[in-house]
Amino acid sequence: MAKPRSNQSRLHVPEPPFRPGDSPDYSHISVPTMHTPHRPDPMCDDHETAEHALKLIRVMRFNGDTAGEWIPNLTPDIKRKMLKDMMLTRAMDERMFAMQRQGKMSFYMKSAGEEAVSVGHAQALLDTDMTFPTYRQQGILINRGASMLEMMNQCLSNSGDPLQGKNIPVLYSFKKHGFFSISGNLGTQLIQAVGWAMAEAYKNSDSIASTFTGEGATAEGDFHYALNFASTYRAPCIINVVNNQWAISSFQGIAMGEGESFAARGTGYGLATLRVDGNDALAVYAVTSWAAERARKGGGATVIEHFTYRKEGHSTSDDPSKYRPKNDAEVWPFGDPVKRLKDHLIKLGEWDEDQHTAYEKEAKLFVRETYKQAEALGTVDSGPQVDDFTMFEQVYADPPKLLLEQKEMFKRELG
Repeated sequence: MAKPRSNQSRLHVPEPPFRPGDSPDYSHISVPTMHTPHRPDPMCDDHETAEHALKLIRVMRFNGDTAGEWIPNLTPDIKRKMLKDMMLTRAMDERMFAMQRQGKMSFYMKSAGEEAVSVGHAQALLDTDMTFPTYRQQGILINRGASMLEMMNQCLSNSGDPLQGKNIPVLYSFKKHGFFSISGNLGTQLIQAVGWAMAEAYKNSDSIASTFTGEGATAEGDFHYALNFASTYRAPCIINVVNNQWAISSFQGIAMGEGESFAARGTGYGLATLRVDGNDALAVYAVTSWAAERARKGGGATVIEHFTYRKEGHSTSDDPSKYRPKNDAEVWPFGDPVKRLKDHLIKLGEWDEDQHTAYEKEAKLFVRETYKQAEALGTVDSGPQVDDFTMFEQVYADPPKLLLEQKEMFKRELG
């Protein structure tokens, strides 16, 4: 006989481990000390990476040493470039955040704590590879040498904005740098990237595609469509899930983060899967290189989960103190990505504290002077503005009759 149901609901609603006012304790998260798992051949069968979806690939130890099979063969010059790119990304973030608070721009999103994900990933790709990013991968643009002035103009939607105000701040678009237009609705770019990769394979091109999403958007259908197509057609694509623990103000458990791992979802689709310490720039470089080699050789797509932490709010419209402890980011057990790469270079004798302080000042000066140039071209509240009539342009190759009529009506109303 079936037991009678109790009055208590059996519905499980995931809750974050800590709330405002709590003292965060991440002792339940195991930090690997042996730097496992092993590095398989990039052309291995997908099932041989099943354990890699559950463990955590790391290269740098917290004392600056490196260990394990994933150590990449990088020169000190390249490592220094990666560190400087991460520092420059952070310096730009701080300046633009402050300018938004002063009313100079409408909106901004910082990537603090996630700089290693974008910079380490970009460093491992070819410039001909197309990236389909989200709004915390501006480090890809910094690494690829994009104009910071153009980035700032896009954020300010001023007279120098190459997008003519057709996108909100931080949703950059840089075709010349292989940076596909960012969509504010996460998930849409996943299937687009797989389609791009399929087209590259059809053309026998050596180029691949790499796409990003947050862990929250893995609960959307687009993510599963992308994995299905990537697996079926062995698309030369890298599918990156940036697990920074929070989707806006929603705990990652709402997206089934209490399961084995986000990387493990790729296993179910017959895809190679890797899970990496997203605060370890060298490890991010290593796994990206592995996945890129597999894609170029016809091995198909790889799902990479970047295990990291969003140090600040989701955006300037968000107050993280309302849903998590204020010092949560400071006690995150995997440290700060900039400090970790800095400590590694110091350990090698290729960097020191004085050099670090000097470059911090240099980066902030460069950002400040570049912002002055951008501000001279206008801001949200002052200076030259985008011509209003550009709203009717560069949207359709052949504008429909109704749009042309609206344009003429708009002109008449303005006199």
